[in-house]
Amino acid sequence: MSAAAAVTDDSFKQEVLESEIPVLVDFWAPWCGPCRMVAPVVDEIAEQYAGQIKVVKLNTDDNPNIASQYGIRSIPTLMIFKGGNKVDMVVGAVPKTTLSNTLEKYL
Repeated sequence: MSAAAAVTDDSFKQEVLESEIPVLVDFWAPWCGPCRMVAPVVDEIAEQYAGQIKVVKLNTDDNPNIASQYGIRSIPTLMIFKGGNKVDMVVGAVPKTTLSNTLEKYL
């Protein structure tokens, strides 16, 4: 069971842009090997920062509009939103420490 909720083109604005707390968005696709590698890290982050950061996943195959709107060219891309704006991003399967250090700046 994933700790990160799924978002879609339709729910992105409400779930991410209108969130009261910072949001980590994992742009991924089922066929992407590195996405599967980073998925457990994303879930650990969701549990570790529960209540401080919202963690969601967006399947780029099913939701091309948001992916193209944010210029997603390679996945996995992990994007951080705060107050409705993209504030940071990490591309590729990164270690948990890298992701934590990036997120800490926005808490």
